[in-house]
Amino acid sequence: MKKIILILIVILTISACKTQKAVNTDWIVLFDGTTTAGWRGYNGKTLPPGWVIEDKTLTFKTDLGLEQDYVGGKDIIYGAEEFDNFELYIEWKLPKGGNSGIFYHVKEGFKNPPQVSPEYQLIDDENYASMHDLSKYNRSLGYTEKVNELKPLQQTGSDYAMHPANPSQKVLNPVGEWNSSKIVFTPEKVEHWLNGKLLLSFVPWDDAWNEKKNSDKWKNSPDYGKFKTGFIGLQDHSSPIWFRNIKIKKL
Repeated sequence: MKKIILILIVILTISACKTQKAVNTDWIVLFDGTTTAGWRGYNGKTLPPGWVIEDKTLTFKTDLGLEQDYVGGKDIIYGAEEFDNFELYIEWKLPKGGNSGIFYHVKEGFKNPPQVSPEYQLIDDENYASMHDLSKYNRSLGYTEKVNELKPLQQTGSDYAMHPANPSQKVLNPVGEWNSSKIVFTPEKVEHWLNGKLLLSFVPWDDAWNEKKNSDKWKNSPDYGKFKTGFIGLQDHSSPIWFRNIKIKKL
């Protein structure tokens, strides 16, 4: 009997190991802290200056720029493969007053990723408005009150300028500390997660999505959000930024 039990334990252990291995191999590592293989500038062939590996993090080394002086950055993409339906996991941190974003379904050949790509917003919710003049930008979007305020659609975890993050669910660590984000994309539902909390969900390309797209910032951007597959991208918005543990799972 003891021999039978021992054999069963060994079989169950091997089975569990195989199951765990199968789960782990579902993930495609986009950045493991040792190489930038696969990464390059948007519409480019190499990484733009400033993007380096430091302390096993993918870092953009630059001085903090002001919003009112921002004219476009050196965005990068993981150009080795395009993805359609996926679960993306990434860890990141920002400096005080910092700003960046995570793009998906990126297509090249345009001026920049925001013209076509949905963006998971990354920003210093607490300090950004006090350090940057947002008035001109917000007026251009039609805001007439509190024009220097960081609006809900511009805050961390939001589907930028489309769907705001739920503030009651947001647990955002202070600047300089690591946060984790997750994006889940399927044709039935898109989810944005922050530090283990679900911030928002929406159905892509339905009537409500199209109404939002055609009524605000993207109304004059016919190619925004229309692509069903594309690259993963990271935004340079004149801000230092740190990323690590970037991985994706096809769904």
